[in-house]
Amino acid sequence: MPRPPPGAARLVADGVPLAVLPGLWLGMSEHHLPFGGTISLDYTAYFHVLKSIVRSLKAIGFTRLLIVNGHGGNIDPLAMSTRELAVEFAMPIVYTTPWMLAPEETAALFETDNGPKHACEGEASVMLAISPDTVKSDKFEEAFTAEAGKHEAPHGAHRFYSFSERAPNTGTWGVPAKGTAEKGERFLDLQARELAKLIVDPALWTQPDAVWRPGRGLGTRAGRAD
Repeated sequence: MPRPPPGAARLVADGVPLAVLPGLWLGMSEHHLPFGGTISLDYTAYFHVLKSIVRSLKAIGFTRLLIVNGHGGNIDPLAMSTRELAVEFAMPIVYTTPWMLAPEETAALFETDNGPKHACEGEASVMLAISPDTVKSDKFEEAFTAEAGKHEAPHGAHRFYSFSERAPNTGTWGVPAKGTAEKGERFLDLQARELAKLIVDPALWTQPDAVWRPGRGLGTRAGRAD
């Protein structure tokens, strides 16, 4: 899966005091279960993993959190989880998926993708840039399937599709043969740049207003008698 290069958040570390936690290796990948070899959390477990992390950070004095996501299956769960946890713990919690931050520039960069899908031009490009020895380029044509992407809900409607429906046979959704290391480097640079902007964007880090400042899980408001 595409993700910012290691240490991308440190681009602004000299000017902004921040701590970077290790990545979570386990998330929501139920849509990949038909292909085997997949380990996935369900939503309840995923939410409580995040909640435990936020609670721990809050207890030791952190007052804001940016979650950098590198997996498409986590996007919808993160939308609900971060909203719920921000209210419960009365702190700004932002999540982002960096490859979605600059859609127009991303679309202009690739020939066949307007954004990463799965083993596509974008993901192949990233892997060719960061780990070319692991890429089996001779399998690209064999992996391509024209059936990919045909199962999509109409605009404004939402439902779950497994990847055996979205990308049957091989799991490939896109044209990996169009990927290049140069595109991958440019794509990673773009993600790192946009991520650095988020970290220092004051609009994202305003403090909670009076309506939700106490938080659901933090007891009564300071100075207020029971």
